[in-house]
Amino acid sequence: MSHNIIAAAFESRLLTWAKARAKPIKVVAENETYTPATGETYLRAFTLPADTASNTLGGDHRLYTGVFQVNIVAPSGKYRTEASTIVDELAALFQLNLRIPRAGLVALVMTPVAPGPGIPDGNTFTVPASFQYRSDSN
Repeated sequence: MSHNIIAAAFESRLLTWAKARAKPIKVVAENETYTPATGETYLRAFTLPADTASNTLGGDHRLYTGVFQVNIVAPSGKYRTEASTIVDELAALFQLNLRIPRAGLVALVMTPVAPGPGIPDGNTFTVPASFQYRSDSN
């Protein structure tokens, strides 16, 4: 349940930013279907939760960790310029040690946003950008 709260916190921040950009960009959440327009760049957001742990003998503590990933899906043949710019914007949006409160939890950005290798797939080129998170609750 709490991984869902954490995902909602990150997705909400991402959606607000995406709509407010000078050139708004579509964000597709987990398990959402979407058919992009020809030549459109858009984002796909995922939460990759890790195991939930407890760091107390009494079992009253929960540690939620995982990775939040945003795939930047751009038309192929445009090099990485647009995707790289968006990675930089995401790094500014989800700065290291950022704390985002939601529904009694605080999601913490544990690592800087980092791009992964580009993935060519027919008419698209996807650049994943991700960071690790954690949240503690008692």
